[in-house]
Amino acid sequence: MKVFKFGGASVKDADGIKNVYSVLDQVGHDDVLLVISAMGKTTNALEVVIKNYIDKSAELQASVQEVKKYHNQILMDLFEDDKNEVFAAVNKIFADLESFLKNNKSPNYNFVYDQIVSLGEIMSTTIVSHYFNFRGLKNQWLDVREFIKTDNNYRDASVDWDQTQKNIAKGVKKKNLNITQGFLGSDENNFTTTLGREGSDYTAAIFAYCLNAESVTIWKDVPGVLNADPRYFENAILLNQISYREAIELAFYGATVIHPKTLQPLQKKEIPLYVKSFINPLLPGTSVSKGADLEPHTSCFIVKKNQLLISLSSLDFSFIMEENISEIFLLLHKYKMKVHLIQNSAISFSVCVDDKFGNFTELKNILSKKFQVTYNDNVSLYTIRHFNEKSAGAVAQNKEVLVRQISRETMQIVTKEA
Repeated sequence: MKVFKFGGASVKDADGIKNVYSVLDQVGHDDVLLVISAMGKTTNALEVVIKNYIDKSAELQASVQEVKKYHNQILMDLFEDDKNEVFAAVNKIFADLESFLKNNKSPNYNFVYDQIVSLGEIMSTTIVSHYFNFRGLKNQWLDVREFIKTDNNYRDASVDWDQTQKNIAKGVKKKNLNITQGFLGSDENNFTTTLGREGSDYTAAIFAYCLNAESVTIWKDVPGVLNADPRYFENAILLNQISYREAIELAFYGATVIHPKTLQPLQKKEIPLYVKSFINPLLPGTSVSKGADLEPHTSCFIVKKNQLLISLSSLDFSFIMEENISEIFLLLHKYKMKVHLIQNSAISFSVCVDDKFGNFTELKNILSKKFQVTYNDNVSLYTIRHFNEKSAGAVAQNKEVLVRQISRETMQIVTKEA
C-alpha cells in the first residue's frame, strides 16, 4: 500500500477537496490509505470553542456556530443539494459536540481539549469520504481511534505499538481506498487522545509502519522540502533528496515540513517518504530515504518563534554541577517545557524552551527557591545546519543576539528583534 497525507491547507475549502480528488485521479488511488487533517484553520477555531467553554464565556455558542457555518459552506459548495446524507452525518458530529459541552464533568483541560479539537478531523474526513462517493470514487472511512491506541497523556499521547499493530493488521482492507484521520488516537477507555499538534504526518508513518507500506507521501502547498521557511527567508531552494538522518536532525530542530516523530518508524523499515506539491502533483518533490545525501548540499535554516530563554544562576555563587542540572531537567520535564538549546557556565545555566502548556510562571516560582531566575520571552531561535559565515551573518543581521552556540555542523542563535 501507499499512504498519502493531506494537511489542512489542502482541504481548506470545496476547491481544495476537489483538487485532492484530482490529485488521486492523476497519481492513482488503488491500495491507498489517505490520512487527512482538519480543514483549514478548524483546529484553531475549535481551540476558541475550548477557551470559551473553560472560561464559561457567553461567546461559546457563537464560536461553535462559526465552525458549523464554515463546514456548512463547504458542504453547500460540494454537493448539489442538502439531501445528501453527508449533511446529517456532519450535523451528528455537531450534536456530539453539544452533548459533550453540556454533559462533561472533567476539569482536566487537556482531556477536554482532545475530546473537542478531534472533531475537526472527524468532520473533514466525513466530508471528503462522502464527496468521493458522490463522484463515484468508492472508499472505506475508518475511525482512526479504533486503530491507534495510546496512553492517556492527553494532547501528547504515546502510541501502544503492539495493540495498534494488531488493530491495523486486522481492520484495514488493503485493496480499498481508505480514508482516516490524522492526529488522533484513543486510550484504553476509548476516550479520544491526540498525538501533538501537526501529528497527522506521524499518523501516516504509524499506518505505513504497521502496513509495511511501499511509501508515504505528504502532500503540501510547497514543491517539497525547502532549505528554509519562505515565510521568514528569501530565496528558499528545493532539496531534491535528504537522508533519514538529516531529515531527523532538521525535524528535531523544528523544521515544520516533517513532524519530528514521523521519521523514526519509517527509518526502521526503510520506507521512503516523499514530500510533494498538491498543486503540481506530477513533479518529483523531495525524497527522504536511507543513505541519500543532502542534494543540493546547502545551508538549511530553521526558526522557532515565541520561545522563552531562561537563565539560572546560583544564589551563593557556587558552581552549578551535575546534581543541579539533573534537578533542573526533572522540573523542565514535570512542567512540560520543550528544550531546544542548552548552555552552561560555572555559575549559570541557560535553556531556550517552548512553553507549550503555559506552565512557566509556576515553574519560575519553584526555581526561584534555589536559583536566581532571569528570562526573556518572545525570543526567536534560529538553527543553521551546514552553516557558514555568510549564512550566520544573514540570520543575525539587525537582531540582538542573546545566545550563540556552534557545533561541527550546526549553529544556533537566540535573538530578539533589535
